[in-house]
Amino acid sequence: MRFPAPLVPATLIRRYKRFLADARLEADGREVTAHCANPGAMTGLAEPGMRIWLEPNDDPKRKLRFAWKLVELGEGHWAGIDTMLPNRVVREALEARAVPALAAYDSLRPEVRYGTGSRVDFLLRGHGLPDAYVEVKNAHLSRQEGLAEFPDARTARGLRHLEELATVARAGHRAVMFYLVQRTDCTRFALAADIDPAYAEGFARARAAGVEVICHACRIDTDGVSLGRTLPMSG
Repeated sequence: MRFPAPLVPATLIRRYKRFLADARLEADGREVTAHCANPGAMTGLAEPGMRIWLEPNDDPKRKLRFAWKLVELGEGHWAGIDTMLPNRVVREALEARAVPALAAYDSLRPEVRYGTGSRVDFLLRGHGLPDAYVEVKNAHLSRQEGLAEFPDARTARGLRHLEELATVARAGHRAVMFYLVQRTDCTRFALAADIDPAYAEGFARARAAGVEVICHACRIDTDGVSLGRTLPMSG
């Protein structure tokens, strides 16, 4: 997934109201307000003074002329903060058959209704294969060196998705929870059970019901974000 416009560097001043961030552009020192497409806690990724990268736009329909996309983590590492990007990254990878665990499927439909009023991110189909229901979650919390975690805040919606996937698995279909780690400094993945015990309990029930777990890292730079290597799950 390539960014449609070249990103510009800035210094974060503050993030507020969840979806807004003030930043100072490096090029001319202007202070601008950027859209922050992330409802989560963003622990460790929204500290004033961090170097961030913004995507400019000249769309008259948009209220804000910038969108916050990346954070520099130091030592050449990056984190993506846009929680809308993982679905685009995973879709590109699925269509290219670049996800080994799901490479046999040749048909993809996004946002398909299932369960009790939910929409699955992707429904995959292939000749002679059980339907595969795939939910994608963005992970960019890291509280220990090299370890990515999910979630970074309590998520009733995430728990509901686990329950819906468990029902699908019991019905004989493939049900997949796909965690995409949107940072380049992590080599393994785990649940943040202390942040959301209910989610961790729901995850255990879903696994027992047959829900599969896939976790991949990302390749990230100022040109774009793409699927990286698989990551092992700890715990």
